[in-house]
Amino acid sequence: MKRLLIVVLAAAALWSAYWLVGAQSSRSAFTTWFEDRRAEGWVAEYDDFALRGFPNRFDATWEGLSLADPDSGLAFDLPIFQLLALSYRPTHVIAVGPHAIGIATPAQKFTLASDQLRASLRLTPDAALELERAVLEGDNLLLSGAESAGLSHLNLAAERLGDDATYRTGINAKGLTPPMALLQEVLGTDALPDRMESLTLDATVTFDRPWDITAIETARPQPQIIDLTTLDAQWGVMKIQAKGRIEADAQGRATGTVNLQATRWQDMLTIARQSGALTDTAARMAEGVLSMAAQASGNPDRLDAEITLRDGQAYLGFIPLGPVPPLRLR
Repeated sequence: MKRLLIVVLAAAALWSAYWLVGAQSSRSAFTTWFEDRRAEGWVAEYDDFALRGFPNRFDATWEGLSLADPDSGLAFDLPIFQLLALSYRPTHVIAVGPHAIGIATPAQKFTLASDQLRASLRLTPDAALELERAVLEGDNLLLSGAESAGLSHLNLAAERLGDDATYRTGINAKGLTPPMALLQEVLGTDALPDRMESLTLDATVTFDRPWDITAIETARPQPQIIDLTTLDAQWGVMKIQAKGRIEADAQGRATGTVNLQATRWQDMLTIARQSGALTDTAARMAEGVLSMAAQASGNPDRLDAEITLRDGQAYLGFIPLGPVPPLRLR
């Protein structure tokens, strides 16, 4: 019994020493990171920092955290922010955000409110901290500023495939409320309900480099190839499915094809015409092409069409649909 007690006490002492060394190493790494960002011209300040969790966790908590990147012009204010990790698995991190986050861009300021916002990150055990897997979950998100947008639920997941910069990415969003000014500009005032029922996406994305710590410190990796396995959206009369492959050049201009399936496409065309998104001439041309495509599918209410992207412009056959936003992450 005495020997067993000695073994237990020795193990406890060793584990305590391990936790203290790990905690000191983590504290030093966080301090160095903030100092390096300030040396690069960032705003990187906080009111208070604590590292707790003995004996099985490393729980880092910042209060009054402010971060601003001078290169991107992005700034964040978080009343509280936490990074939580098991002491025996420090590269599997849980990030927990506050109920309200202040966000500033070069154009305007926003507030992101939520009932819950957290992320799970699995990183490589080296200095680069390359992302292996990530899951982000949020409930009742509301982005408010000059315009407001919201989500009742968001689930975003990404998993690295192999050792390169390719990630399988999925999005499941419910109850999406887009900015009303944008909604009315594109679709008119009465064309669609102000709330999209659901949006799901499954895609494999190849970036120009892996996601790692430099994505925060320096610049975001940029998408080069997007293999869209499926995209499903349900919004009022609109029910859309899409898949395809898109490539982006150095400026983010998209080239590729997207196969589109849509039900009640006539209603969508009417919406586009009434809102001014398509001129009467373009709408008549599109209706003729779409009618032939729908008849060929055997169901006049269902459309199977191929959207062609060339140098950042979208085309339905020979009909230009307009520009595609650059595929660039700020």
